[in-house]
Amino acid sequence: MVNYVLFETASGYALFEVLQVEEIGAKLENVQRAVEDLAQFGKMVKLKSFVPFKNSADALENANDISEGVVNAHLQAFLEMNLPKSKSKKKKAKQVVLGVVDKNLASSIVTQLGCECDTSELVLELVRGIRLHADKLLKDMKGGDLEKAQLGLGHSYSRAKVKFNVNRIDNMIIQAISLLDQLDKDINTFSMRVREWYSWHFPELVKIVNDNYQYAKLAKLIKNKSDLTEKNLESIEEITGDATKAQHILDAARSSMGTDISIVDMINIGHFADRVINLANYRKGLHEYVQSKMNKVAPNLSALIGEIVGARLISHAGSLTNLSKYPASTVQILGAEKALFRALKTKGNTPKYGLLYHSTFIGRAGTKHKGKISRFLANKCTIASRIDCFSDKPTSKYGEALKEQVERRLEFYENGAPCPKNEETMKNVLKSLSLEANMDEDEVKDTSDEESDDMIEKPIPEPLKAKEIKKESTETPSSKIKETKQKNEDTKK
Repeated sequence: MVNYVLFETASGYALFEVLQVEEIGAKLENVQRAVEDLAQFGKMVKLKSFVPFKNSADALENANDISEGVVNAHLQAFLEMNLPKSKSKKKKAKQVVLGVVDKNLASSIVTQLGCECDTSELVLELVRGIRLHADKLLKDMKGGDLEKAQLGLGHSYSRAKVKFNVNRIDNMIIQAISLLDQLDKDINTFSMRVREWYSWHFPELVKIVNDNYQYAKLAKLIKNKSDLTEKNLESIEEITGDATKAQHILDAARSSMGTDISIVDMINIGHFADRVINLANYRKGLHEYVQSKMNKVAPNLSALIGEIVGARLISHAGSLTNLSKYPASTVQILGAEKALFRALKTKGNTPKYGLLYHSTFIGRAGTKHKGKISRFLANKCTIASRIDCFSDKPTSKYGEALKEQVERRLEFYENGAPCPKNEETMKNVLKSLSLEANMDEDEVKDTSDEESDDMIEKPIPEPLKAKEIKKESTETPSSKIKETKQKNEDTKK
């Protein structure tokens, strides 16, 4: 049974001796009830030793070691000093059983100290009670000191754990793709309103122009159809991009069956069309922003299935890290949860694809092979997302190679052409990346050598040296004395 319990706090290490071992082990439910009562719980455990940390930096270092399951010198010395010693390790292992919450830390203590460790539910209940009554069990601690230490250590621990990179924040992608989908719905709704509103005045324009953006621009340009002349033909052609279509619009305006409209109504239609145009322009800029952000955050996933589909996968998963943790079977049906649960409830066929349906590969595959391509593509998406999430140097080489694999698999289903193995493609990409890294190192060395050569002083030419020596030789000491005497006489005069 457990004899001692190790309790790690933000202020230091505490070692508690467990009393009434047999009674605690026999009645676990009673322990759970007695944990909340300090009078009963004080009879179960007793503080044997407490060693505080030196400062906040020491506390952070120990917290990092505990999270990684490492027994540092500070913890090892604390346990060796306070745990009861015996002459042989075998007797010590039989006598001392240390309760530890973390299993990795417990295994490290076993290997380094040789004492037996326990991570059962009993230890968790005891640690829960110690944490609940820590302010009173730790006599040297005042009320509120432990909470302040936990707050400070929590901030420093999180700051050290989170590697903040501005260019690799996937939260911005999630917000941007959600806004992009909302803008698509809003622009479609507003465009339909502009079409219905302006069709009372010029109904023939709806049949000629199908694009919503062009229709809003033409409604803003034409306004009153009776004012449309040959002078406006060039501006209409700039919007539509087709001379024949522009001529059709001009002819339809002359023989239109629409009703007349007042100036105030036309002003309102123009303002609303202007809003639709501005929203469409903003949507284009947002689309470019999502593409650039995806190429920085998830370049391999973007190269494989495109920026928009990749952004939707990240948004649906919650983050790039969550997406990388999903298996290929989950990635395959992301976005089709309703159909999946409906199929499970009715015992029907489960869906073959979710958001991956919007990729170009599934549309190009035959009806018989759509499920196979979807499964293969989901597998490659998981590989690409894991590379993007955990690689230090972002590159799109892996995504391009995975895309080539999917292309070859499509050819295999159509023509039976052989497709390369994943191991071969990964090795080829690694070779190309290593060659590029070596080339970059050579270029850096060449530039550094050139700069060092420029810093070296150039030697003086020999003829210049000879001239300087001749000048120095012609100026004898006697001539210098004569010159100084003449200067002194001139000053006296």
